[in-house]
Amino acid sequence: MKWYSSHFMKQNAMRKVIYSLLPLVLASAYFFGWRAFLLLIVNMLSGLLAEWLFKRKSKKPLSEAVFVSAILYTLTLPAQTPFWIGGLGIFFGIVFGREVFGGFGRNVFNPALVGRAFVYVSFPTQLTVQWTKSATGGLGALTQYLGPQIDTLTTATPMIAYRNSGELPNIMNHLFGTVSGSLGETSHILIILAAIYLIVTKTASWELITSTVIGFLVASTAFYALGITQVMHPLYGLMSGGFLFGAVFMTTDPISAPKTVEAKWIYGLLIGVITVVIRGFALFSGGVMFAILIGNTFSPLLDEMVKALKKPAKAGA
Repeated sequence: MKWYSSHFMKQNAMRKVIYSLLPLVLASAYFFGWRAFLLLIVNMLSGLLAEWLFKRKSKKPLSEAVFVSAILYTLTLPAQTPFWIGGLGIFFGIVFGREVFGGFGRNVFNPALVGRAFVYVSFPTQLTVQWTKSATGGLGALTQYLGPQIDTLTTATPMIAYRNSGELPNIMNHLFGTVSGSLGETSHILIILAAIYLIVTKTASWELITSTVIGFLVASTAFYALGITQVMHPLYGLMSGGFLFGAVFMTTDPISAPKTVEAKWIYGLLIGVITVVIRGFALFSGGVMFAILIGNTFSPLLDEMVKALKKPAKAGA
């Protein structure tokens, strides 16, 4: 512990996020095989290496936030992601999503999503085609290195299935996680429980989570009511893909999200609406990843806008 405390800064908020993610990490191995643990270890080591390269000369301690970024990033990946692609992605995310801005606390973008976006556009076959079947019952896939690969594209993930055939997902399967998808996005019950824990411990902003969900539901309902078939039924859409995972863990990043309450609501609504637009009309079956990165871009501006609007009101009072 003495060695750890001398090399890592203690960040209580980051530790609480890690605690909330542990059930999802265990679930990822249960559903898809214990290879998920190995992928996580590789990504953690790669993320630590990226941060150490920037801090080795200053001898400043590493941040515990790098563990959070590595876990979040890993949970957004398919189970079959090659180790070298996983390690390369988080290395890229830490370097270009955090360290080039000056390190922890100064980054504009969420490092985990920067890494995920990088591997998504660079290795589309490994990130969008190769999916693993989710195990059920007993020990699940915990006794397996990796579950069986799904060969039929139309049944790979619920989002892809809807895009290709209009097939709606089974809500109960989504609640309990018995669907194919990225490692951490399948069990919505665990994600909801994590959200409750983060809100109760005041680790995550309830305004950010709530506004993101509201923005998504309002936009989905509007498009669905207009008969636009590319947009899934709002409730099914909410439970499909990585939206809920992104809303709980990614939009609430305390560094890349706005700080003022009013800006948080605008930010969340913006991300929710953009997610629906990308899902329905872009080439990507998901969308929340790019929506949050777009939101990150506007985050500082939203805070400044809110502060500027408040100044005349205070002066007049």
